[in-house]
Amino acid sequence: MIDALLNSIFTVVLTIIFLYKWIIIISAILSWIRPDPYNPIVQMLYRLTEPAYAFVRRYIPTVVGGMDLAPLILIFALIFLETFLKSLAF
Repeated sequence: MIDALLNSIFTVVLTIIFLYKWIIIISAILSWIRPDPYNPIVQMLYRLTEPAYAFVRRYIPTVVGGMDLAPLILIFALIFLETFLKSLAF
């Protein structure tokens, strides 16, 4: 019973990590084309990703050659976390 509960929790957490990786990728691609900042989808993506970007930028200098590497650093961190949790759960 407890094993099934923990397995379900790990599955939900891994799904959230997977979705957040895609949100970061979409946000990074949208930053290249400069969409309308008043678009509700763009505002939602900004609200979902900017706190994580700010956290990374606080500890690591992310601008290299005029390119912000915060999305890339976040994706690598999420891949690490996802792999770690998979090894714990399964």
